[in-house]
Amino acid sequence: MALDRLDALETRVKDLVRLVHELKKRNTLLEDDLKSLRERLAEQSDSNKRWERERLDIKARVEKVLGEIELLECMEDPKEVALD
Repeated sequence: MALDRLDALETRVKDLVRLVHELKKRNTLLEDDLKSLRERLAEQSDSNKRWERERLDIKARVEKVLGEIELLECMEDPKEVALD
């Protein structure tokens, strides 16, 4: 009877060793995935910053052109003078 219990314990230990080994493999894969995703996130963040800078530059240029157009329109409009 003691040998049966020892065999059962040995089987359980072997199963646990296999499980730990499998979990370590999975953990390594997940760490690799996480590292890859963090790198992609950093790249995307840099890209977003570039797009935002470009957007702000374009906005400033458009506003400048619109301001120049308004100045031209003001110069072309004849001033009406009230004669009282």
